[in-house]
Amino acid sequence: MNRNRILAVVSTLLILGIVIFILKPSPIDPLAYIPPEPPPMEGAYAPNDFLLESELIGLGKLQGPEDMEVDDAGNIYASCQNGKVIHISPDGNIKAHAATLGRPLGSKLLSDGRLILADADKGLLEIGTKGEIKVLSTEMDAVPFRFTDDLDISKDGVIYFSDASDKYGSQDYLYDLMEARPHGRLLKYDPSTGKTEVLLKELYFANGVALSQNEDFVLVNETYRYRIRRYWLKGPEAGKSDFFIENLPGFPDNISTDGNGTFYLALFTVRNSLLDKLLHPHPVLKSFVAKLPKFLWPKARPYGFVLLLDENGMPLRSFQETSGEHLKAITSVKYKNGFLYLGSFYNDRIGKYKLNP
Repeated sequence: MNRNRILAVVSTLLILGIVIFILKPSPIDPLAYIPPEPPPMEGAYAPNDFLLESELIGLGKLQGPEDMEVDDAGNIYASCQNGKVIHISPDGNIKAHAATLGRPLGSKLLSDGRLILADADKGLLEIGTKGEIKVLSTEMDAVPFRFTDDLDISKDGVIYFSDASDKYGSQDYLYDLMEARPHGRLLKYDPSTGKTEVLLKELYFANGVALSQNEDFVLVNETYRYRIRRYWLKGPEAGKSDFFIENLPGFPDNISTDGNGTFYLALFTVRNSLLDKLLHPHPVLKSFVAKLPKFLWPKARPYGFVLLLDENGMPLRSFQETSGEHLKAITSVKYKNGFLYLGSFYNDRIGKYKLNP
């Protein structure tokens, strides 16, 4: 075959490939979204590198510890990417505590040693002290949970939890971002009755969940709208919702509380101007990008970011690592005995930062 014929064949195949790509249906059905201008990085948001002082626990030995719980003795129970809940003893010994065969995410440790777990693939679970697994809830209103994400538990044992998306699972969460449609729900599960109830629906990737100090409201993060929604449980506004804080400087992931009026918010990364200004306003462009292999999609900036909020939604201070070299893509932050424990969907470590007054 001569050179001209080879070029002709290559050109034909290239044109055919382009035509097939254009005609290929997009995996998403996106809407236009015009995000607000991000807030200036000043005040509580001002860049800093406090998190560079963090101890790195389990370095190189963990697979995506997205969330963790720490008991009074310093034992850590980490939700990892390989479908396992990993136990890390105070002396650094690492072993498997339980295997869900799914993707463990948000967790809450009970006083008797049981662990309540949101597993993206398996639903709301209870992990016994010996690693035994009990399924609590997997669907509501005949709609299965596709991305059971985070939770908090009231003093009387009621579990408040999120289903980030009822359309896309943990492998396809970026489709939910690009589609810009509200597929998420905030739910509650009452172990005394075994019943699950929807509190809020049509949320934009319902993520972190945390109760207030007096349990008069519960927060749920809407990651893909850069905001936190508040659902009132008590008082004159009970059963209604409003916005606790809007226009955050990054993507809110999990949120937790110390029980004394301070919320600890993990921001996965800072805002992306390419996403906000170029992609989100243009559904056709998002449909095109969604057809590309994901390694060609715009990348999140490596960045570590934890924000402290009071119960009025006021930012108090932040702890960051601007390079994201050691602690990037922080997805959870838990306070215990003067330390912040920092998890990530992607890292191979857990951060432990001493919180000075």
